[in-house]
Amino acid sequence: MSEEALRQQIALLKKHNARLKRIAHDARNKLSAALDGTGLCLWQLDIPSGKLVIFNRRWGAMLGFQPKESEARFDAWRAHLHPDDAAEVLKAFYDHIEGRAPYYEALHRMLGKDDKITWVLDRGRVTAWDENGQPLKVTGTHIDMTKEKEYEAQLSLLAHHDPLTGLANRHALHAHFLGMRAAGPLCVAFIDLDNFKHVNDTLGHRSGDKVLMQFSQRVSDILPPSVVMGRLGGDEFMLLIPFDVDNPLVARLAQWVLDAAQAPFELDNGYAQIGASMGIAAVQGKVRFDDALTRADETMYQVKRQGKQGISIAR
Repeated sequence: MSEEALRQQIALLKKHNARLKRIAHDARNKLSAALDGTGLCLWQLDIPSGKLVIFNRRWGAMLGFQPKESEARFDAWRAHLHPDDAAEVLKAFYDHIEGRAPYYEALHRMLGKDDKITWVLDRGRVTAWDENGQPLKVTGTHIDMTKEKEYEAQLSLLAHHDPLTGLANRHALHAHFLGMRAAGPLCVAFIDLDNFKHVNDTLGHRSGDKVLMQFSQRVSDILPPSVVMGRLGGDEFMLLIPFDVDNPLVARLAQWVLDAAQAPFELDNGYAQIGASMGIAAVQGKVRFDDALTRADETMYQVKRQGKQGISIAR
């Protein structure tokens, strides 16, 4: 081949190589856009060097880091694993690398910049081996699951808590009741606010809601951690008190609740003055939740019949 022909061949190869690079670059940009749109982060780990290659975006971006602020390396990834999840995640990873599991998968938390917590669904599989059959590369995906976990937490909160006050709802109270009944002495307190209808009628339902929220906060602040407070609905509340009904602390707790209800409530459009009637009933044997609640409710109505704002105890 002549020198001129060789130069032409080299030029043609360079042109072809440049075209292939443009095609690869364009394909990578399209892949990046497609993956970013789904929230996927595609990665590949070179096991011997520990280097991570991120195909569509820098790994650190998921954790709130700016470009070049965090290294894309296995050690850096491991260092950002949440301490409570690290052992389980690494076990799942090495179980796959060492042949004990067909693939790697873990849903876990990672600590990002300023200890920001990001939930990640991490999946991977060995995609290259050396001549001795040892794994060389692992390819996989990260999916940011933070919003899904937050939504899951919100659903759980709604399922077990009153949306207005944040207190345990009837479903959660039932579950607490079963556990506390099995653990030892227990009594149930039924609380009905006095003159609450007057607040709604004169100041409006929004002010009534604020009274319910303030009352819930007042009582929650004074209760021991072992006492569970919940809202049954409207202006009716319930306490699960893990003491024998004759324990002096039960009477003191009841009086604290009455004092919290009788103190004036400051609102945007005035002041509200209410009170509370309270019935306390001992939980005996394997009594059902509804039966215990009914007994406490009936005990509370003895106070209502005697003029409201007081405490009645059924042993």
